[in-house]
Amino acid sequence: MTTLPTTETSSTRLTMGEIAWFFFPLLLNVQMMSISHSLINAALARMADAVAALAAFSVAMVLHIFVASPSYQNHIITIAMVHGRKSFRATACFILLTSTLIAALLALLAFTPFGSFVLERLLGVAPPVAAAARTALAIMVPLPFVTGLRGFCQGLVSQTRRTGLISFATGVRIVALFLLLWLGYGWFDGPRLGSFALVGCVAVETVVISFCAWRIYRIPEQEAAERDLAGVMGFAFPLVYSSGLQQAVPLLINAIISRLPDGTLAPASFGIIRIFIFLLASPMRNLQQAYVALARQVDDYRIMARFATRVSLFLALLTLAVAGPLSSLVLGTLMGLGPAMSNDIVWPLAACAGYPWLIGASHLLRGWFAETQLTTVVGRATLYKVLLLLACWPLIVLLQPPVSGTVVAIVLLVAAEAAETWYLHHRRSGLLPGIIAGEAARPV
Repeated sequence: MTTLPTTETSSTRLTMGEIAWFFFPLLLNVQMMSISHSLINAALARMADAVAALAAFSVAMVLHIFVASPSYQNHIITIAMVHGRKSFRATACFILLTSTLIAALLALLAFTPFGSFVLERLLGVAPPVAAAARTALAIMVPLPFVTGLRGFCQGLVSQTRRTGLISFATGVRIVALFLLLWLGYGWFDGPRLGSFALVGCVAVETVVISFCAWRIYRIPEQEAAERDLAGVMGFAFPLVYSSGLQQAVPLLINAIISRLPDGTLAPASFGIIRIFIFLLASPMRNLQQAYVALARQVDDYRIMARFATRVSLFLALLTLAVAGPLSSLVLGTLMGLGPAMSNDIVWPLAACAGYPWLIGASHLLRGWFAETQLTTVVGRATLYKVLLLLACWPLIVLLQPPVSGTVVAIVLLVAAEAAETWYLHHRRSGLLPGIIAGEAARPV
């Protein structure tokens, strides 16, 4: 088990400046990625059959995100595992294997009757929209190999602490996206244009970050503690299924609130709130990556927790501003929401002010468990979170609480994240004394 040294010396203590230089380029990266998805939707909205194109591409993206979620931890796995040539090859093989399985499942959805069954029978998508979504998925089949290489190279670059290069590659991706949307406009129709532009711009981003990794990364000397493919799989599997379960959380919440009296308005309002959550809280997820890459001693956790609290406080104030004095401008003028939906969103959105802190706390803890290579605890925490939502489902539907479905959705979202954070904190508190004692007893 990998543990952190406890010796505190001023020359090795992590500083707020180091964290900021690593973290804020990743924060910018999240915002630029959201911009790229918005650009694709804006392009599709200008097509002849815009509604059908947007619906089909949205369905295709939901399925792709869910199916591809196991690969979302590739950069974390790379940072934690690659310590020499043996682990370099093993990690690369694991990512290739994962990408192959994801691509095979996407092909199954795109090219076989199984895709029609999932879209039309399970998800209730109209047949024309389902058919168009499958054509979009067909173009996305090679994407797991591209994103797999991207995640691997991002992990290598993160080991060198040059995260600005990751943001630079995403910036190039946005420029390429404009060009690809322009080039593909006459060649692809509807959702296929969105898929073509997405795959193309991510491929450009991957080429850039791969070149950066090749230029700046040097494989370390062989280490005795390196893991082979089986060891990497044992470390990564809990992170992989945890990532998949995380994608099930909004699906479960939508399934619950759609069965309440305002089952039409509530999912729409919750979807709008999730957009703001993505913009204002998702950057805190990068704390997991930051901890694995930066932590050198036990006390670094406390320093990073202070940093997370300061950033989350700023994001909480932004959330309250959007829900309060800026609500008319942002919700009404910029987003074009009607008074009914705006009023339904304001108070639940304000209640999400503490959500960035929860996301930061849970992902900092995830980083701690990944660094100490106790990833089974992370997987178990996410499983318990999903089981909590499943337990709440029949109770809420049976009791029909006298509040809007949007309020129910936010209560479930925050409660589930708080429960996962508490569990991780509780397990860390129990394990930390033993880890510190083991390090103290180790000969220097």
